[in-house]
This record gives sequence, C-alpha cells and structure tokens, in this order.
Amino acid sequence: MTAGADNTTEGRGLPTLVRLCLFYASLFLVSGVSLPYAGTFLRDRGMSGGAIGLILAVPLLLKPFTGPALAVWADGFKLRRTPMILLLIGAGLGYAGLLAGHNLLWLVLAWFVGQTLMSTVSPLIDVITLRRARVEGFNYGLARGTGSSAFIAANLLMGAILTFAAPTIIALWIVATCFIGALAAAWMVPPERVHAEGAKPGRAERWKGLGDLMRNRTFVLAVVTAGLIQGAHAFYYGFSAILWRKQGISEPMIGVLWGVGVAVEVGFMFFLEPLRRRWGPERFLVLGALAAVVRWTAYAFQPPLWALFPLQALHALTFAASFLASLRLIEKLAPPSAASPAQAINSALSSGFTLGIATLASGPLFDAFGPFGYLATAGMAGLGLIGAIVLARQSRSLSNDRLRF
Repeated sequence: MTAGADNTTEGRGLPTLVRLCLFYASLFLVSGVSLPYAGTFLRDRGMSGGAIGLILAVPLLLKPFTGPALAVWADGFKLRRTPMILLLIGAGLGYAGLLAGHNLLWLVLAWFVGQTLMSTVSPLIDVITLRRARVEGFNYGLARGTGSSAFIAANLLMGAILTFAAPTIIALWIVATCFIGALAAAWMVPPERVHAEGAKPGRAERWKGLGDLMRNRTFVLAVVTAGLIQGAHAFYYGFSAILWRKQGISEPMIGVLWGVGVAVEVGFMFFLEPLRRRWGPERFLVLGALAAVVRWTAYAFQPPLWALFPLQALHALTFAASFLASLRLIEKLAPPSAASPAQAINSALSSGFTLGIATLASGPLFDAFGPFGYLATAGMAGLGLIGAIVLARQSRSLSNDRLRF
C-alpha cells in the first residue's frame, strides 16, 4: 500500500465511496438549509432586503482572499481531514453567533465566519474524492450527487418544519449539522496525507506553491473561465422565481421547475461521468458554456411554461457539466503539492467572487431591464465560452505535439 492511502474499509467497515457519499450528504444537509433559508432567518431578525444582501455577499466577495489562505493553512497538516474537522467546528460556532444578536454588524461577522469556514471544506474534500476516484476507479459524481440529493431533502424538510416552527430553527439546524459534519469528517473521510511522504511542508513553501499557480496562465484562464460560467447563474438564482410569478406561473409549479434543475444535475453526476472522461474536461467546459448562452438568452424573452422544462434541463450542462469539468481541469493543471490551494482558488472565483459580483449587479439589472437582465449573464457565459474554446484548442495542440514527438 502506498503512502497516503488506506484500505478502503480501514476501521469503518464501509468502502471508500460509501464513506465519501455519507460525508458529502452531511455537508449538504448544511447548505440545503443555509442557502435557501438564510434570508428568511435574517428577515425574522429584522434585517431589510439591502441588509440581507450585504450579509450574504460579504463572504462571497472576500472568498478570493480567505479561500486560498485557508487552503494554504490546511496544507500545513499531515492529514487532509484534520483541517476539515476544525473548519466545521469553527463554522458551527460562527453560525451559532447568528442567534446571539440582531445588530447588523454582528450578523455580518457571524455569517462571514460561518460561511467562510464552511465553504472551504468543499474544495478540500474534492481533492480527496477526485484522487480516490482516479485510483480506485469509482465515479466522483456519485459522491457529489449524493450530496445534491441531501440538499433537496434538507430543503424540503425545512420547508415543512417552517409551517409550524419559528425561523430560529433555521440557525439551529445549520449549527447542529455543522457539528454532525465534523463528526462525519472524523469517522468517514479517509486519512489521506497532504504529501505522500508524510512530511509537513513549511509555510513559505506552501505560499510559494500558491504563487506559482497564479503565474500559470493556463491555470488562471481555466479558473476565470469556470468562474464566468458559474457566475452567470446569479440572475437566475436571485430573480427567476419573481419573474415566473409575474408570468402567472404558480408557486407549486415554480418549485417543480427548480426541482427539475436539481434533478437533472443529480442525474448527470450519477450517470454521465463516463462520458465526461471520454470527452475530456475541456470539451465539457465548452458544452457547459454554450448551453449557458442558449439558456440565459432564451430566459430573457420569457418563454412559455412548456419551454421552461427543457431549458431547466440544461442545468445539467450549465452547472453540473461545467462544475465537474472545472474540477478535473484544475486537478490536471495543478501539481499534487498545490492541489488544495488550486481547488480553493477555483471555488473562490466560481462560487465566490464572480458569483458575488454578479449577484450584486443583478438587482440593478432587474430594476432597470426586468427579464432582459438575463442578457447580461448570457454575455458572461459568452466570455466563458471564448475561454473554454481557447483551453480546448491549447489541449488539442499539446496532444498533437506529444503525438508528433
């Protein structure tokens, strides 16, 4: 057995894939409530719409700084799961601060601590899961898709709970599931070593690795491209339900439309990963960007209900395909010694800064242009498409050079 690996059933009685599925499920029990219902909790605390937007945006806007810094810190441990345990405990304590006051600055601080620490766990576990999937031959999408399924379950369950419980239950759920996640990290995450030789790298060495990544033009292009495609979802996340209501679509049907988007995402991750392996991440990134241009352009013209179902099905490409492609592409471009910072930078842009900026811009776009605000995000996706095409051509050129050699 090589250093940095353990038996697939070591000490747990469960295969690696099952253990990782259970851990992803524990993570998404948190986000399945924190993402859809944070605004409901903050409104109950007396926050205005503008204040809620500020509270939610701060961690996103600072993520390009906090994400890589925390990833470099995490690489200072011998085992990758150790910082995940600490991050989840810290996130639970940060979210608990939401219950301690109604002051705007206090709520900004509490949400920032909880959300920042929580969001750092995902790229760290992705590093382990991607490597194990490659070595042991299982589908990464099964683990991630299990997490998405838990997201749906948590979302639906909290919706039912809120019919008889006060919004305070939202924060209590988030805190409790963070601590459950810390236990799951300790018991379910394999004891992967940060470095195969087991030596703890120095702080200067870890920061140098991060600097080397940022000087790699292909890596930067890949991160920016993925960020543009993912960030283009911002207007949809913020205003699709409002616009559909104005079209006369009922609340239950809006829920069905959102459910279709998540369901195809889960189905894609469960069943189409082998196709992605054959095509390669660059082609899938092109496919995701092209689908995003089509989807957001169509939404700008308020298509009828029947047309929304196939357009919602494109979520499998605009989100799932581009997300999986970006993970694999970043893994391919980054050296193993900088795997955690590389995925953290990718996460910081795709689900952090780019999405945060686009979210802040979506409000004024909606006020000024209504559904035509989607055209701005279609433009973002178009820029992502250009970047994806460049990456695909670079990959093809490199492959041809190797064949000639």
